[in-house]
Amino acid sequence: MDGTDGTDDTDGTDGTAAPQPRDAPGWARRAAPAALVAALGYGLLQTWWALGHAPSFGRFGTDLLLFPSWAAVALCAAAAALALGLHRAAGPRTPLVAGAAAVSAALLLSCPFLLLDVVGRLLPGLHIPFSAAGFASRACCLALSVLLAAAALAHHRRRGDCPRCGRTGGRLVYDPSARPPRWARWAAYGAVASCWLRIAAQYGLGFGSPGRPDAAGALSLAAFETGFLLAGTALPLALVHRWGRVLPRPLPLLGGRRVPRRLLLWPAAAVSVGLLVYFGVGIGQLVGETVHRVDQPDALPLSFLWVAMPAYWLWGLGLGLAALAYHRGTRRPCRACGR
Repeated sequence: MDGTDGTDDTDGTDGTAAPQPRDAPGWARRAAPAALVAALGYGLLQTWWALGHAPSFGRFGTDLLLFPSWAAVALCAAAAALALGLHRAAGPRTPLVAGAAAVSAALLLSCPFLLLDVVGRLLPGLHIPFSAAGFASRACCLALSVLLAAAALAHHRRRGDCPRCGRTGGRLVYDPSARPPRWARWAAYGAVASCWLRIAAQYGLGFGSPGRPDAAGALSLAAFETGFLLAGTALPLALVHRWGRVLPRPLPLLGGRRVPRRLLLWPAAAVSVGLLVYFGVGIGQLVGETVHRVDQPDALPLSFLWVAMPAYWLWGLGLGLAALAYHRGTRRPCRACGR
């Protein structure tokens, strides 16, 4: 152990876990063990299901889309091995980080239907098909993906000068009035344009409001459309304008107060990831349906889908980039090193 930088220089060949830096945050120390436990537990469940004991998953017919059954077991085994390696490695190992990132991405892409599960539970009047077993499996898959990504990030941070934040370079000067970079503004306005392109595609091709829903359906539809517009207009713009960091002074009671960064950052990240995963997988399926035409009486026209689905995906991309710039521009200096 070199006491000057708080990092561990042992080779880890004795089979014991490499000590983490004492100043590392708690989540960084616990991420790899938590990912290992989650991978083993979820892997056992997927193994049991793959052996012929899987429950019914409702209309979708499966819990995971791209890597179901034994493929999911293989992913869990890979996640467990990588989590163990990240926990025991003495120093930064790029192959471990790259492997964990790849497996985490594969797990994330396996549960695109989780977006429908969440929307369906929040807005039951939309009558979106729901399977409790499928939802539970997809939620576990997402949790494992997040834990493995956190373990990889914690391991990668050990390359930095500070064991707490992993940053390098000079001290960070926090300025809530600083303008975001130009690329972030382009991304935010691109997200807004993509949202309205999706709306234009719906009404331009004659898919206006549905018939007359019942009271619960009307309430859920109104809530969905309100959230749709807020996530596609107000949220991206708030990420790149000053009023998304400090509320305007003329605003009664709250004017001049700083906006809690999590109030914008967490919803933006969740919506961005949901759109990118669900519609990224959907575009891949759309390519196959376009090449191999299959007549489906209730299917939407391909012309509409080829406008709407890329618009959704670009919306998620723009929102994610704007959220990244917001995260960088609003993060506070590290309490340990001041960066």
